[in-house]
Amino acid sequence: MDVLVTGAGGRVGTAITDHLSDDEYDFTLLDVTEVDGPGETVVADVRDYEAIRPSFEGQDAVVHLALIREGDEFGADSRGVGWSTDLQSNLEGINNVYEAAIDAGVESVLFASSNHAVGMVEVRNSPAVYHDEGIVAGHDEPHRPDSRYGLSKSYGEDLGRLAAEAHGIRFYGLRIGAVRAPRYDHPYGDAERGVDAGRWERGSDAYEEQVARMKGLWQSRRDLAHLVECCLQDDTVEWDHFYGVSANDRRWLDDLRYARETIGYDSQDNGEEWNAPPEPSERE
Repeated sequence: MDVLVTGAGGRVGTAITDHLSDDEYDFTLLDVTEVDGPGETVVADVRDYEAIRPSFEGQDAVVHLALIREGDEFGADSRGVGWSTDLQSNLEGINNVYEAAIDAGVESVLFASSNHAVGMVEVRNSPAVYHDEGIVAGHDEPHRPDSRYGLSKSYGEDLGRLAAEAHGIRFYGLRIGAVRAPRYDHPYGDAERGVDAGRWERGSDAYEEQVARMKGLWQSRRDLAHLVECCLQDDTVEWDHFYGVSANDRRWLDDLRYARETIGYDSQDNGEEWNAPPEPSERE
């Protein structure tokens, strides 16, 4: 299967290429810088339609991960509602990718949406949401973006539905929870990263809150790759979205049964199985 991955050099892109066989998938890796990975690398910016359009020819699927973040106003913690250059850039990139996929006759588009498309569930209910107190966003949770970033993900899902219903392309919105680089690929990852950056000490209240959050939101790199593969191999969905989380006991984003029944996603990991971070020598 021929698969184009935009933003291929990031955490999610490398999780895909690290865990999916390059015997099964012929990857084209598109990013703004050269990517060290399997398959052909294309250096281009998704904001430049003419530059990216040739890479869509002959592809069976596109996985759109590219994110433009050049300012501070686009972060998931920003509640601003005004226009911003990063919002404009990301909407432009989404439109270009979908238009190119339709024009090239690509069969399916997978879009890296985010938990932030429904992020107000967390914002309005933290910290209780981290402690398995019955707060759940199911598959039918409407868009509740928590930021311009979340808004761009909601837009990408809605535009994907339009592309599917109007142009016959299959669309999958992946509402990714928290996928991290290999060193921090565990539910203690964000807490340990804060220790490494000097933001807090191990065992502090801030550390423990990060652990509690990640034990609900974490998706292991191999589970993320499995979710992507389930979508790539599916031929039944017209358009849909799925939460990108592992089978964490305290998850508040919960459509795992639906994802299993619809596309066969069967998570291998659970954040509650971790009682401590791995030793530094075991993290790479």
